[in-house]
Amino acid sequence: MEILLANKARNPNQNFSIWDTVIWEKVRYQENLDMYLNTNLDDAITEGNVIKSIICHQNTTETEYEITAKIFIDATGHGTLGVLAGAISRIGSESRYEFNEPNAPEEPNNYTMGNTLLFKAIDRGRPVKFIKPFWAYTFTEEDLKHRPHLNETTAMADGGDFVEDDVEKTKGLPHFSTVDSGYWWIELGGKYDDIIKQAEDIRDELLKCVYGVWDHLKNCGDHGLDNYDLDWVGIVPGYRESRRLEGDYILTENDIRSNRIFDDAVAYGGWAMDEHTPGGIMDFDKLPSRIFNFEGCYTIPYRCYYSRNISNLMMAGRDISTSKMAFGSTRVMGTCAIGGQAAGTAAALAVKHNCTPRELGQQRIAELQQTLLRDDCFIPGFRNNDEKDLARQAKVTATSHIEGCGPENTINGISRTTESGLNYWESQPIGEKGESITFALNKKSELKEVRIYFDPNFTKEIMPSLTKTVLDRQVEGMPIELVRDYKLECISGEAVVYSREVIGNVQRMNILDIPEGIACDSVRITVYKTHGYPAARIFEVRIY
Repeated sequence: MEILLANKARNPNQNFSIWDTVIWEKVRYQENLDMYLNTNLDDAITEGNVIKSIICHQNTTETEYEITAKIFIDATGHGTLGVLAGAISRIGSESRYEFNEPNAPEEPNNYTMGNTLLFKAIDRGRPVKFIKPFWAYTFTEEDLKHRPHLNETTAMADGGDFVEDDVEKTKGLPHFSTVDSGYWWIELGGKYDDIIKQAEDIRDELLKCVYGVWDHLKNCGDHGLDNYDLDWVGIVPGYRESRRLEGDYILTENDIRSNRIFDDAVAYGGWAMDEHTPGGIMDFDKLPSRIFNFEGCYTIPYRCYYSRNISNLMMAGRDISTSKMAFGSTRVMGTCAIGGQAAGTAAALAVKHNCTPRELGQQRIAELQQTLLRDDCFIPGFRNNDEKDLARQAKVTATSHIEGCGPENTINGISRTTESGLNYWESQPIGEKGESITFALNKKSELKEVRIYFDPNFTKEIMPSLTKTVLDRQVEGMPIELVRDYKLECISGEAVVYSREVIGNVQRMNILDIPEGIACDSVRITVYKTHGYPAARIFEVRIY
C-alpha cells in the first residue's frame, strides 16, 4: 500500500518505467538496507542445519560477494536458497488423501502451473497488417475454443453471444479477454520434466505461441482487430509455480475453505484457488483453469514462513509452505507481499531476541502479531491490544460524526472495514475550521510518537496494469477519501505545547515523531482537507 500510494502520487498515468523507479527509490533510500541489483545467488555455505553464508555474483561489476547473516529469507520463488541449503521441498500435487483435500487429484504428480509471456496491443486508428514470423505456431479457432480471445468491443457489438457461450465454457473465467494485456492463458511448462532447468526452452516456445496467437487474431477470421498493432511482447516469462519449501505447517485446501483463523496467524489471503491445466495452451481440449471459489478469507500461520529443517531459513512469496491446492490461492502478489512483511518483521525480531525463527513463534508470537498490526498489517481475528498504546485507554471525542462512525471507532483495535463494521471515524462535511478528533489521556505523559491510519479506500484498485479497463476504472490522482491536509496538536491543560501541520499527505499510515520533552494530557487531530471526499475519515490513532 505504501509503495502503491507513492506511485499514485508520482506516477498518475501508471507508466511502468516510472513505477520501476518508484520501487528502486523505496529500496535504495531505505535506512539500514543494502541493495545488490543484477546479483545471482550461486551457493550456500552451511554447517549442519544452519546457513552460515551465501555466495553471490554481481554480473554488471563482475564482483563476487560472500554475505553472512543470522537469518536468511528465501524469496526467490523457486526456493533456490532452500534447495542449495538442503531444505525439504515439494513440487507438484499431493494426492487428495495426504491432507484429505477434496479437489486434489487421486494420485500425486509433478505437474505445475505453467509460465506465461504477456503482450500488449494498441489501436492505431487505421488498418495494420501483421506478417507472421516463419517460426511462429499456427492456431485454429478449434484450438482456441476454450480460450476467450475475441476483442471486447466486438464481443459487445455482436449481441453478446460469444460472452454467453464463453461463460458456460469457462465457469467463472473473465467474460472478455482484451488484447491490451493478452493473454494469461498463453502458458507452457506444467508438463515439462523440470520447469526451472528448461526455462530457456519454455521461453522460446512461448514466443512461438504469442506470435502464433497474434497471427490467428489478425489473419484468421474477424476478431475485431484490423486496426490493432503489437506494441510490446514480453521476453521474460512470468512463473506461477515451481518448488515449495516445507515449514512446520503446510497450509491446505481445507484451511482455506473453512476461513481458518490460526493462533499464530501473521497474514491472510482471499484469492480463489485455481488450478491451471498442465499442458497450458497446448491442452486444446481443456479449459485453461479450474477455479475453486470460497466465501470470506483465511489466515496463514507463521509456521508456513520458516523451514522445518534449516534452523535459520525463512520463506516469503510463492515458495512458502502450502499444499498444491492452497498454493493456488497464496501465490498471488498481494498475498505474497503481506507474507513478506510478516517474514521480514519476524526475522528482525528473531535477531533482536537472539533466537531462531521457530523459537520466536513458540515464545513471542503475540509480539510479532502486535508489531505487524502496529505497522498497519491486517490479521483477521486479531486486534490492537498494545499495552504501550496510550490511545487505547483515552476518552475520544470529535467535533462531529455520522451515525455508526463515531470517534470511538479509532481505538477499537480494528483498522479495516470488516463484516463487523466500518471501524472508522467519519465527520460531518468539513467546514472552514476543519473537523477535529481529540484523545484525552488517562494521565499527563511524555510522548514520543503518534500514528494515524487514514482511509485510502481499499475497495478501489490503484495497481499499475497493462489492461486499459483496469486503469479506466481507477480514480484520477489519489484516493479521494485519503486525508490531505491536517494538524496534530499536543495539549497540556488548555495550552498547545506542540503543533505540527502536514500538507499534501499521500499515505495511509502517518508516523509523527514528537520532539523530546513534550508532555501533554490530550492529543488533537484537525482535518482540513481530503483528496476530494467531503468529510474526514480516520481508521485508527495510536499514541506512544
